[in-house]
Amino acid sequence: MTGEGRVDTGKGPGSLTKRPRFGEMAIRGFLFVCGALSIAITIGILYELGSESLLFFQDERVSFLEFITDTVWQPQVGGFGIWPLILGTLLISLIAMLVAIPMGLAAAIYLSEYASRRVRSFFKPVLEILVGIPTVVYGFFALTFMTPLLRSIFGSNVVGFFNVLSAGIVVGILVVPLVSSLSEDALSAVPISLRQAAYAMGASKLEVTLRVVVPAALSGIAASIVVAMSRAVGETMVVTLAAGASPRNFQLGESSLFGYILNPFQGAQAMTGYVAITANGDLSYNTIDYNSIFAIGLTLFFMTLGLNALSRRFVERFRQAYE
Repeated sequence: MTGEGRVDTGKGPGSLTKRPRFGEMAIRGFLFVCGALSIAITIGILYELGSESLLFFQDERVSFLEFITDTVWQPQVGGFGIWPLILGTLLISLIAMLVAIPMGLAAAIYLSEYASRRVRSFFKPVLEILVGIPTVVYGFFALTFMTPLLRSIFGSNVVGFFNVLSAGIVVGILVVPLVSSLSEDALSAVPISLRQAAYAMGASKLEVTLRVVVPAALSGIAASIVVAMSRAVGETMVVTLAAGASPRNFQLGESSLFGYILNPFQGAQAMTGYVAITANGDLSYNTIDYNSIFAIGLTLFFMTLGLNALSRRFVERFRQAYE
């Protein structure tokens, strides 16, 4: 009741009742549809990979136990061990991370802590241009520049024409912008008050950077590294052109560990490389080669999913909130 004995309907100019905002509702509905669509697409991809992979494992020549334990991948002659392809993928990704983490983190620290605003506004976009270069260009760069350079340093009899080291270095260069850009954002998000407090205690610029800023941004830096790792695992053209098209089959206890299995100077086929090469061939539906593509793709999906889950867990554990 109002002071004059009238009922407040909630529609007057002084009403506190929430009014409908149709524009905001439309935007909220659009965002919901986009989120639901992305989830549906992911589920659809997983369904297709799973259904086609099931055909692969239903083949009487294929054993799931052999698939996850054997170390020989030769589908044409009945070898269905996934480990040679996983080995090639992990070797290339490890070398890429050994290149990308120091370079990317150093670039991020420089841009965040040492570069002037003018320098940062110039170099950060230039660094991120690397992301836009087609990966096939990186592949030919590895094949025509990096491999000859490595062969001139270590010798042609040591470094093969197709080799894991060349592919790993170039993939590392490719993912440097991911590490540097995401890490720089994490470092810049650290409150200036922490830096000022460290300076007030007599710390130098380097001490503030390494002992205050970097630990405070550790969760964001770790997330950038895992994202870059996922990108390296899924890279296709560089590893297809530079690493070779033959799986590095081996026998535990018989093959030399560092002379062959983990030798970075010899070629190896990655999971993405196998999919790209096999898919470009003349394949018939429901053949063993055709179905093996989806089994490899499903394995790669779970590898990247595991990396993303690890990243989320690490970020949630070490995240620091500031007011």
